[in-house]
Order: sequence, then structure tokens, then C-alpha cells
Amino acid sequence: MAGNSERRGAKRSPGSKKGQTVGSGAQRRKQLKGKGPTPKATDRPAHPAHRKARAAAKRAATPGRRSPGGSRSPGASRARDTGTGPEWVAGRNPVVEALRAAVPATALYVAERIDSDDRVRESMKLAGKLGVPLMEASRTELDRIAGSNHQGLALQVPPYDYAHPDDLLVRAQEADEAPLLVALDGVTDPRNLGAVLRSAAAFGAQGVVVPSRRAAGVTATAWKVSAGAAARVPVARATNLTRTLQAYRDAGLYVVGLDGEAKIELGDVELATDPVVLVVGSEGKGLSRLVRENCDVVAAIPIGSAAESLNAAVAAGIALYEFSRRRRS
Repeated sequence: MAGNSERRGAKRSPGSKKGQTVGSGAQRRKQLKGKGPTPKATDRPAHPAHRKARAAAKRAATPGRRSPGGSRSPGASRARDTGTGPEWVAGRNPVVEALRAAVPATALYVAERIDSDDRVRESMKLAGKLGVPLMEASRTELDRIAGSNHQGLALQVPPYDYAHPDDLLVRAQEADEAPLLVALDGVTDPRNLGAVLRSAAAFGAQGVVVPSRRAAGVTATAWKVSAGAAARVPVARATNLTRTLQAYRDAGLYVVGLDGEAKIELGDVELATDPVVLVVGSEGKGLSRLVRENCDVVAAIPIGSAAESLNAAVAAGIALYEFSRRRRS
């Protein structure tokens, strides 16, 4: 009979006997320990929320990185607005032209496995002569820092170190000849600023003043157009151009503005040999109202009827030549 202990050869495995068994009851309750409250999703390393929070913190700690929405971090925006961030010259022609003009640069970035041509080879050769470090970067990295039209070359240009308007006044007063400064009112094209710097260096001006807002700054383009004059003629940024001109007047300089509709011609201005601040307005709007009101004299450059006005840089060059000619004579 199955299960009969008296049957020959029959064996019962231990613990298979049916019936009541002793339960654990409260015997092991003291050994159970709670794990505490469930941690937040951002505190769990395996949770997607934790990975997203870690990536966001990494983006915030990296200056200049764009957020997922496309906007820059607050620190990067401030750096760009104040002109403290580096500038990028991208593209093979712009890069080689900037290096030919000896634009100050901190690094030349070259794409990996770039298709080399004459411009690439010349750029690398000029960078070596100028002591500009060569950096190899992926095209993805170049797209991020210099835009998509870099053609495998990007030149990093440091921000320009602007002078204070008072520094220009001291420099002008310490010159061997009568002070001559140039102020630009509303000139937004950096090529015009570069051309004005070149004329200022050629005709003995001690410095150029530009407004800090809504005006051209000393970019790589201005450096290139100035043909090196940006390294010799200091540029100052004025928070308020009107107050800066008033301070120059209080220091003994005469303010001469250029306006195509003025009744006095430039050749008739008697102040050309005195300490002068020459103010040039934009080609479209000319001098602003407040700047015009703070001018001691407003003069015009006579031109033919075929032309409506002169380019700001051309007008500044003509006026500086006229002042320089009369001072020499």
C-alpha cells in the first residue's frame, strides 16, 4: 500500500508528511527592517528624470551652450551684448583675408580630413608665421561655434579692448600738435569704422569714439578694412555720446559736426587748427538732434547734384584731410 512505512523498499522523504507545520508567525518580525520613503525620481540614477536633470546641469555649467529651446544661457547673452565674447571668422576666403591683414587671432580651427586647397594651405602657413595656434576640430564642433558656412576653416578673434573716452582726451592733450578726435554718431557698418580708423591714422587723429549701443564696433571686418590702423589708433566706447561731447567741450575742444544740409562749407570753418572733435553721422539719418545741438559748428562738404550724400567713411576722410592740410600750412 502506498505510503505504508512497513512496505519493503518504501521510503518517505523528509518534510513530505502531510499535516500541520509550524509557521513563522512573529518569530522573524524583528528581523524585518523598512527601507524608508521612496526617493524622488531625480534622485534615482536609473530613472530618466535623473538623466535629464544631470544633462541640464551640465548645459548650464558650460558657457555659450544653447538650451534645448535654442536660447543661450544668461552668461553667454551678457558676454555677447557687452562685446566680451570672442568673434568667429568663418569660411576659406574670409579667413585667409583676415590672416593676410594680420587680424589678431587666438586660434585657427581646421576641420578633420579637410579637402585642402590653396586657401587652406595659405591660411595654415600664415597662422604659423603669426604664431596663431592650429586646432583640429570635427565639423559638428565647427558648426556649433562658427555656423554652417565655415567650409572647414574658422578663425577665433578675441574681443577688442576699448579705451575710455577720457583716455583719448589725455592722449590728445599730450600730443605734439593740437588735439584731433573723431566721433561717429549712428554709424553701424564696421567697414565704415575700419575706413575711418585708416583715415584717422593717416591724418594724425589721436582716437575715435563710438557709442556703446546701436553702432559698429571693432570687429574682424573693421580690423581688416583698417589695414592695421586699428592697432595704432585707439577706439573708445561712450555710454552717452552727447555727454561725452559735452565733457570734451568743457576740456577746451571744439565740436565740429558734418551735415550735408549745413550752410557753412567745410573749407570755411575757422576752427580747423584748434583742438577739435570731428563728429560724423550716419549716411542715412546724419547727425542726431542732441548731438547736433552740442556742436559748436555744423559744416557741409560741397558735392555735385548727381550724388545725394557721401558715405560716412568718405566724408570723414575728406574732413580729416582738410584739417590736416590747414594745420600743416
